[in-house]
Amino acid sequence: MTDLVLALDVTDPGRAVSVATACAPHLDAIKLGYPLVLRSGLSITRDLSSLGLPLVADFKVADIPNTNRLIAEAVFSAGFDGIICHGFCGEDSVLACVETAHGQGGRCFVVAEMSHPGALTFFSAGVPERIARMAVSLGADGIIAPATRPERVRALRGIVRDRLIWSPGAGAQGGDPKVIAPLVDGIIVGRQVYQAADPAAEAAALGFLRR
Repeated sequence: MTDLVLALDVTDPGRAVSVATACAPHLDAIKLGYPLVLRSGLSITRDLSSLGLPLVADFKVADIPNTNRLIAEAVFSAGFDGIICHGFCGEDSVLACVETAHGQGGRCFVVAEMSHPGALTFFSAGVPERIARMAVSLGADGIIAPATRPERVRALRGIVRDRLIWSPGAGAQGGDPKVIAPLVDGIIVGRQVYQAADPAAEAAALGFLRR
């Protein structure tokens, strides 16, 4: 089974709650990023907690260790269950997020490679592999790897092995859910669902991922 993770990048808090509530029966987790949290505040977790789904803060945290720790502490204090950080800042910065997450009973995912075309400017020449190895060595729960490049996911799977891989880029960015599903533990889908005329029906249509 592959988890279906909704990237809830809706900027209106009321609509975000409405979409999440409608789609909840078909989801395994909800990922919240800056577009929504900057409008609603971290308190959006209170509005979504009744859905009973893990809430992951996709802030792609990328700063010095102390700042990363402060951000992670705020995230988990607000009721999030997981956090996503960047790996390119180095071991000490990533470790601050991993330790804070685990200290709060949460999970930490490390971005090994992004899904958009421009990511290849710097996420290349072995960099994603180095980040993936670091994520494993630091005890991160998983990595983020692109649904738009299945061959890269295969390469990174060989490094992280049984650690989780969540994969963004399916749907609106062109990744094929049917191709990427067997390779990963979670597929992150955003616009394909929340911009649909019937978000719940669209999420339900992706139910084959969960079987």
